[in-house]
Amino acid sequence: MTRSNPRQSAALSAALAGAVDLSALKARSEAASRPSTSQPSGQHGGNAGGSPWIIDVTEGTFQEEVLERSLEVPVIVDLWATWCGPCKQLSPVLERLASAAGGTWILAKIDVDANPRIAQVFGVQSIPTVVAIAGGQPVDAFAGALPEPEIRKWIDSLIDALRDQLPGIAAAERAGGAEPEAEPVEDPRFVAAEEAFERGDFAAAEAAYQQILDAEPGNEEAKAALAQVRFTARAEAADPASIAVADAAPDDVGAQLAAADAELAQQRVEQAFDRLVETVRRSAGEDRNKAREHLVELFGLFPADDERVAAARRNLASALF
Repeated sequence: MTRSNPRQSAALSAALAGAVDLSALKARSEAASRPSTSQPSGQHGGNAGGSPWIIDVTEGTFQEEVLERSLEVPVIVDLWATWCGPCKQLSPVLERLASAAGGTWILAKIDVDANPRIAQVFGVQSIPTVVAIAGGQPVDAFAGALPEPEIRKWIDSLIDALRDQLPGIAAAERAGGAEPEAEPVEDPRFVAAEEAFERGDFAAAEAAYQQILDAEPGNEEAKAALAQVRFTARAEAADPASIAVADAAPDDVGAQLAAADAELAQQRVEQAFDRLVETVRRSAGEDRNKAREHLVELFGLFPADDERVAAARRNLASALF
C-alpha cells in the first residue's frame, strides 16, 4: 500500500520525469475548439460540485479541460472511483479547497472506471491519485488520502512555484481582491504528529495523536488520524502471502488480522471486512474481542456513510448477537 504522503510511486515519478505521453489523450478529445482559457471552469465541462472551479473530465474533454486550461492555471486531477473508500475522504477536501481558491487552480475529477485510458496513461497503480498539471505537463503528484493540512501545504507550494509561469494565477488572485491568503494557524500538536507520520515514525505519530485524544476524547480529527497511522504502519509491513497463510489456518486469529490488513492494502475492502466478521463469528473470548476491535478500527478509515461499512456493521452485529 502506498503511504499517504506526497512521495510518488515509480509510475508517478516516471510521469513527472516526462515519460507520460499526454498526446495519446489529446487524440481522443472530442472538443474542436473552446473559448479563452481564462474563463471560469463553470463555462466549460460538467460541474462536479456546484463551484465554477470544479469540473468532471472525461477522455473526450481531457485536452480542453485539463491540458489547455493548464496553460493558464494549475489543474489538479483527482483520479477516483465510486468503490474507493479513501477517495470519499479525499475528494470533499479537494473540492472545498478548490472552491475557496477562487480560480487560482482548477480541480478536475476523473472517474477511472469510466475513463480507464487516462489512468493507464498516467500509470496509476492505486487510487486516490492526485496529479498536478501545469503548462500541459505533470509537475507533481501524490497517492492516498492525505490529511487536509498536508494537502494545503502541497497546493500552496505549487501555487508559489508556478505563479510567475502561469498568468492565470495572479489574475485570479487580483480578481479576488486580495493577496494570496496567509497560511492558516495550525495546531502545533497536529503539525508534530503529521511530521512524524510523513517521515515514517509511526510510533511517534501514534503517541502524538493519542496525547491529543487523552486531552480531547471527542476530537474526531485525531481519532481518524490515529486510525490511519495505525493501519498505515501495519499495511506497509503487510505481506500479500499472509492471505494464503490465513486461508490455510482459519482458527489463527492473528493470521486473520494480518490477512485483513493485506486485503485492505490491496483495496479489497469487502473481503477484508468479511474475513474479520467471520473470525468474530467463529471465535470467542479474547480472540473474538481482538477481531471485533480490529474491524471497528478499520471502519474508522472510511466515511461513516460508506455502504461497505454499513453492510459490515450489520454483519458484525449479526455475528455478535
